[in-house]
Amino acid sequence: MTNSVAFIGLGAMGYRMAAHLPKSFAQVMVWNRNFAKAEQHAAKYGTQAVTIEQATQADIIFSCLPTSAEVESIITQYPPKSGAIWVDCTSGVPESAVKMASFLQAQGAHFLDAPVSGQTIGAENGTLTVMIGGDAQAFERAYAAIEPFGGLIKHVGESGAGFAVKAVNNMLLAANLWATAEGFTTLKANGVDLNSALECINASSGKSAVTEMVLPQRILNREFPLTFALPLLAKDTGIALALAQQAKLPTPLLSLTQNLIQTANLTSEPDSDFSAAVKLYESWSQIEIK
Repeated sequence: MTNSVAFIGLGAMGYRMAAHLPKSFAQVMVWNRNFAKAEQHAAKYGTQAVTIEQATQADIIFSCLPTSAEVESIITQYPPKSGAIWVDCTSGVPESAVKMASFLQAQGAHFLDAPVSGQTIGAENGTLTVMIGGDAQAFERAYAAIEPFGGLIKHVGESGAGFAVKAVNNMLLAANLWATAEGFTTLKANGVDLNSALECINASSGKSAVTEMVLPQRILNREFPLTFALPLLAKDTGIALALAQQAKLPTPLLSLTQNLIQTANLTSEPDSDFSAAVKLYESWSQIEIK
Protein backbone atom coordinates (compact mmCIF):
# COMPACT_ATOMS: atom_id res chain seq x y z
CA MET A 1 0.00 0.00 0.00
CA THR A 2 1.07 3.55 -0.71
CA ASN A 3 0.28 5.76 2.26
CA SER A 4 2.64 8.62 1.51
CA VAL A 5 4.35 10.14 -1.50
CA ALA A 6 7.05 12.77 -1.72
CA PHE A 7 8.34 14.99 -4.50
CA ILE A 8 11.93 16.24 -4.49
CA GLY A 9 12.75 19.09 -6.86
CA LEU A 10 10.20 21.78 -7.64
CA GLY A 11 11.56 23.26 -10.83
CA ALA A 12 9.52 24.22 -13.88
CA MET A 13 8.36 20.61 -14.34
CA GLY A 14 8.39 19.24 -10.79
CA TYR A 15 6.36 22.10 -9.35
CA ARG A 16 3.50 21.36 -11.73
CA MET A 17 3.80 17.57 -11.56
CA ALA A 18 3.64 17.51 -7.77
CA ALA A 19 0.51 19.65 -7.84
CA HIS A 20 -1.52 16.70 -9.19
CA LEU A 21 -0.60 14.28 -6.40
CA PRO A 22 -2.91 15.60 -3.63
CA LYS A 23 -5.87 14.64 -5.82
CA SER A 24 -4.96 10.98 -5.27
CA PHE A 25 -3.05 10.86 -1.96
CA ALA A 26 -3.80 12.23 1.49
CA GLN A 27 -0.14 12.80 2.38
CA VAL A 28 2.03 14.46 -0.22
CA MET A 29 5.38 15.83 0.97
CA VAL A 30 7.51 18.25 -1.06
CA TRP A 31 11.10 19.37 -0.71
CA ASN A 32 13.16 21.84 -2.69
CA ARG A 33 16.67 23.18 -2.19
CA ASN A 34 15.11 26.65 -2.05
CA PHE A 35 12.75 25.69 0.77
CA ALA A 36 10.55 28.77 0.30
CA LYS A 37 9.39 27.22 -2.97
CA ALA A 38 8.28 24.08 -1.12
CA GLU A 39 6.37 26.24 1.36
CA GLN A 40 4.76 28.12 -1.51
CA HIS A 41 3.74 24.82 -3.12
CA ALA A 42 2.25 23.60 0.16
CA ALA A 43 0.20 26.77 0.58
CA LYS A 44 -1.10 26.62 -2.99
CA TYR A 45 -1.77 22.92 -3.49
CA GLY A 46 -2.21 21.43 -0.02
CA THR A 47 1.07 19.52 0.00
CA GLN A 48 3.35 19.42 3.04
CA ALA A 49 6.76 21.14 2.96
CA VAL A 50 9.20 18.84 4.77
CA THR A 51 12.89 18.25 5.35
CA ILE A 52 14.87 16.09 2.96
CA GLU A 53 15.13 13.45 5.71
CA GLN A 54 11.33 13.26 5.90
CA ALA A 55 10.81 13.30 2.12
CA THR A 56 13.09 10.33 1.55
CA GLN A 57 11.11 8.19 3.99
CA ALA A 58 7.88 8.24 1.98
CA ASP A 59 6.49 5.06 0.41
CA ILE A 60 7.05 6.49 -3.06
CA ILE A 61 9.60 9.22 -3.67
CA PHE A 62 9.69 11.25 -6.88
CA SER A 63 12.70 13.28 -7.89
CA CYS A 64 13.00 15.74 -10.76
CA LEU A 65 16.43 17.37 -10.70
CA PRO A 66 18.82 18.82 -13.30
CA THR A 67 21.17 15.82 -13.54
CA SER A 68 21.74 12.31 -12.22
CA ALA A 69 24.59 13.60 -10.06
CA GLU A 70 22.18 15.48 -7.79
CA VAL A 71 19.91 12.46 -7.54
CA GLU A 72 22.78 10.14 -6.63
CA SER A 73 23.99 12.57 -3.97
CA ILE A 74 20.59 12.66 -2.25
CA ILE A 75 19.98 8.92 -2.47
CA THR A 76 23.36 8.01 -1.03
CA GLN A 77 23.07 10.56 1.78
CA TYR A 78 19.42 9.86 2.57
CA PRO A 79 18.53 6.34 1.39
CA PRO A 80 14.83 5.44 1.49
CA LYS A 81 13.30 2.84 3.76
CA SER A 82 12.96 -0.82 2.83
CA GLY A 83 10.02 -1.38 0.49
CA ALA A 84 10.04 2.17 -0.89
CA ILE A 85 10.11 2.99 -4.60
CA TRP A 86 12.21 5.88 -5.86
CA VAL A 87 10.84 7.24 -9.15
CA ASP A 88 13.37 9.53 -10.81
CA CYS A 89 11.83 11.85 -13.40
CA THR A 90 15.15 13.54 -14.15
CA SER A 91 16.46 13.32 -17.72
CA GLY A 92 19.32 11.23 -16.45
CA VAL A 93 22.17 8.97 -17.44
CA PRO A 94 21.34 5.27 -18.02
CA GLU A 95 24.49 4.10 -16.20
CA SER A 96 23.40 6.08 -13.14
CA ALA A 97 20.00 4.35 -13.16
CA VAL A 98 21.67 0.94 -13.15
CA LYS A 99 23.95 2.05 -10.31
CA MET A 100 21.10 3.48 -8.19
CA ALA A 101 18.86 0.47 -8.83
CA SER A 102 21.60 -1.81 -7.52
CA PHE A 103 22.26 0.46 -4.53
CA LEU A 104 18.60 0.59 -3.52
CA GLN A 105 18.06 -3.12 -4.11
CA ALA A 106 20.66 -3.73 -1.39
CA GLN A 107 18.53 -1.50 0.87
CA GLY A 108 15.38 -3.48 0.07
CA ALA A 109 14.00 -0.64 -2.08
CA HIS A 110 13.53 -0.02 -5.81
CA PHE A 111 14.65 2.63 -8.31
CA LEU A 112 12.73 3.45 -11.47
CA ASP A 113 14.15 5.82 -14.09
CA ALA A 114 11.05 7.64 -15.27
CA PRO A 115 11.88 10.74 -17.35
CA VAL A 116 8.98 12.72 -18.77
CA SER A 117 8.22 14.52 -22.01
CA GLY A 118 5.56 17.09 -22.80
CA GLN A 119 7.07 20.31 -21.50
CA THR A 120 5.47 22.51 -18.86
CA ILE A 121 2.06 22.53 -20.55
CA GLY A 122 1.96 18.73 -20.24
CA ALA A 123 2.98 18.94 -16.60
CA GLU A 124 0.28 21.55 -16.01
CA ASN A 125 -2.41 19.45 -17.67
CA GLY A 126 -1.27 16.09 -16.28
CA THR A 127 -0.69 14.68 -19.77
CA LEU A 128 3.04 13.94 -19.74
CA THR A 129 4.57 10.98 -21.50
CA VAL A 130 6.45 8.92 -18.90
CA MET A 131 9.02 6.38 -20.14
CA ILE A 132 10.05 4.00 -17.36
CA GLY A 133 12.93 1.62 -16.88
CA GLY A 134 13.42 -0.77 -13.98
CA ASP A 135 11.75 -3.65 -12.15
CA ALA A 136 8.37 -4.46 -13.72
CA GLN A 137 6.68 -5.23 -10.39
CA ALA A 138 7.91 -1.95 -8.91
CA PHE A 139 6.51 -0.21 -11.99
CA GLU A 140 3.11 -1.80 -11.40
CA ARG A 141 3.15 -0.72 -7.75
CA ALA A 142 4.15 2.85 -8.63
CA TYR A 143 1.74 3.23 -11.55
CA ALA A 144 -1.10 4.76 -9.51
CA ALA A 145 1.24 7.43 -8.16
CA ILE A 146 2.53 8.30 -11.64
CA GLU A 147 -0.91 8.39 -13.24
CA PRO A 148 -1.98 11.80 -11.83
CA PHE A 149 0.53 13.63 -14.03
CA GLY A 150 0.95 11.05 -16.81
CA GLY A 151 -0.91 10.71 -20.08
CA LEU A 152 1.04 7.90 -21.72
CA ILE A 153 2.90 5.78 -19.13
CA LYS A 154 5.05 2.98 -20.58
CA HIS A 155 7.48 0.49 -19.09
CA VAL A 156 10.23 0.38 -21.72
CA GLY A 157 12.74 -2.06 -20.24
CA GLU A 158 15.28 -2.65 -17.51
CA SER A 159 17.05 0.00 -15.45
CA GLY A 160 18.38 2.76 -17.69
CA ALA A 161 15.91 2.14 -20.52
CA GLY A 162 13.72 5.09 -19.57
CA PHE A 163 16.67 7.47 -19.56
CA ALA A 164 17.82 6.05 -22.89
CA VAL A 165 14.45 6.63 -24.56
CA LYS A 166 14.30 10.21 -23.25
CA ALA A 167 17.83 10.99 -24.46
CA VAL A 168 17.14 9.67 -27.96
CA ASN A 169 13.80 11.50 -28.04
CA ASN A 170 15.54 14.77 -27.26
CA MET A 171 18.26 14.06 -29.81
CA LEU A 172 15.51 13.72 -32.43
CA LEU A 173 13.99 16.98 -31.18
CA ALA A 174 17.38 18.67 -31.61
CA ALA A 175 17.88 17.27 -35.11
CA ASN A 176 14.41 18.41 -36.17
CA LEU A 177 14.97 21.84 -34.60
CA TRP A 178 18.18 22.41 -36.54
CA ALA A 179 16.78 21.07 -39.82
CA THR A 180 13.74 23.33 -39.43
CA ALA A 181 15.98 26.35 -38.86
CA GLU A 182 17.90 25.66 -42.06
CA GLY A 183 14.76 24.83 -44.05
CA PHE A 184 12.73 27.89 -43.05
CA THR A 185 15.71 30.20 -43.50
CA THR A 186 16.03 28.82 -47.03
CA LEU A 187 12.36 29.57 -47.65
CA LYS A 188 12.65 33.12 -46.34
CA ALA A 189 15.77 33.75 -48.42
CA ASN A 190 13.69 32.78 -51.46
CA GLY A 191 10.85 35.15 -50.66
CA VAL A 192 8.39 32.58 -49.33
CA ASP A 193 5.77 33.56 -46.73
CA LEU A 194 6.77 31.53 -43.70
CA ASN A 195 3.33 31.27 -42.09
CA SER A 196 1.76 29.99 -45.29
CA ALA A 197 4.67 27.59 -45.80
CA LEU A 198 4.29 26.33 -42.24
CA GLU A 199 0.62 25.56 -42.83
CA CYS A 200 1.52 23.55 -45.93
CA ILE A 201 4.33 21.64 -44.23
CA ASN A 202 2.17 20.79 -41.22
CA ALA A 203 -0.29 19.17 -43.63
CA SER A 204 2.52 17.31 -45.37
CA SER A 205 5.24 14.75 -44.73
CA GLY A 206 7.80 17.25 -43.44
CA LYS A 207 5.89 18.05 -40.26
CA SER A 208 7.27 17.34 -36.80
CA ALA A 209 6.68 18.49 -33.24
CA VAL A 210 9.07 21.33 -34.04
CA THR A 211 7.01 22.62 -36.97
CA GLU A 212 3.70 21.98 -35.24
CA MET A 213 4.53 23.56 -31.87
CA VAL A 214 8.05 24.91 -31.39
CA LEU A 215 8.31 27.00 -34.54
CA PRO A 216 4.95 28.82 -34.29
CA GLN A 217 4.83 29.13 -30.49
CA ARG A 218 8.45 30.04 -29.77
CA ILE A 219 10.46 31.05 -32.83
CA LEU A 220 8.30 32.82 -35.42
CA ASN A 221 6.84 35.03 -32.69
CA ARG A 222 10.38 35.61 -31.28
CA GLU A 223 9.23 34.85 -27.74
CA PHE A 224 11.51 31.89 -26.87
CA PRO A 225 9.77 31.29 -23.48
CA LEU A 226 12.03 29.46 -21.03
CA THR A 227 10.40 26.12 -20.21
CA PHE A 228 13.17 23.68 -21.18
CA ALA A 229 16.64 25.16 -20.88
CA LEU A 230 19.15 24.87 -23.71
CA PRO A 231 21.88 23.47 -21.42
CA LEU A 232 19.55 20.58 -20.57
CA LEU A 233 19.01 19.79 -24.25
CA ALA A 234 22.78 19.88 -24.74
CA LYS A 235 23.14 17.45 -21.84
CA ASP A 236 20.54 15.07 -23.28
CA THR A 237 22.04 15.04 -26.77
CA GLY A 238 25.36 14.19 -25.15
CA ILE A 239 23.77 11.24 -23.34
CA ALA A 240 22.20 9.98 -26.57
CA LEU A 241 25.46 10.27 -28.48
CA ALA A 242 27.35 8.44 -25.72
CA LEU A 243 24.81 5.58 -25.86
CA ALA A 244 25.33 5.17 -29.60
CA GLN A 245 29.09 5.29 -29.26
CA GLN A 246 29.06 2.75 -26.42
CA ALA A 247 27.22 0.42 -28.80
CA LYS A 248 29.96 1.10 -31.38
CA LEU A 249 27.46 2.49 -33.89
CA PRO A 250 28.33 4.97 -36.64
CA THR A 251 26.93 8.36 -35.63
CA PRO A 252 27.36 10.91 -38.44
CA LEU A 253 24.09 12.77 -37.86
CA LEU A 254 23.94 12.37 -34.08
CA SER A 255 27.52 13.61 -33.72
CA LEU A 256 26.84 16.66 -35.89
CA THR A 257 23.59 17.46 -34.08
CA GLN A 258 25.22 17.21 -30.65
CA ASN A 259 28.08 19.43 -31.82
CA LEU A 260 25.70 22.07 -33.16
CA ILE A 261 23.53 22.09 -30.03
CA GLN A 262 26.56 22.24 -27.76
CA THR A 263 27.96 25.14 -29.80
CA ALA A 264 24.63 26.95 -29.55
CA ASN A 265 24.61 26.35 -25.82
CA LEU A 266 28.14 27.68 -25.33
CA THR A 267 27.41 30.84 -27.33
CA SER A 268 23.86 31.55 -26.11
CA GLU A 269 22.70 34.08 -23.58
CA PRO A 270 22.18 32.82 -20.01
CA ASP A 271 18.76 31.28 -19.29
CA SER A 272 18.04 30.49 -22.93
CA ASP A 273 15.22 28.18 -23.95
CA PHE A 274 16.16 25.19 -26.10
CA SER A 275 14.42 26.81 -29.07
CA ALA A 276 16.95 29.65 -28.95
CA ALA A 277 19.50 27.24 -30.47
CA VAL A 278 18.24 28.50 -33.84
CA LYS A 279 19.82 31.88 -33.09
CA LEU A 280 23.22 30.35 -33.81
CA TYR A 281 22.14 29.55 -37.36
CA GLU A 282 20.54 32.98 -37.66
CA SER A 283 23.89 34.54 -36.76
CA TRP A 284 25.54 32.55 -39.57
CA SER A 285 22.86 33.31 -42.19
CA GLN A 286 22.12 36.88 -41.01
CA ILE A 287 18.43 36.06 -41.47
CA GLU A 288 15.90 35.96 -38.63
CA ILE A 289 13.20 33.30 -38.79
CA LYS A 290 10.10 35.44 -38.36
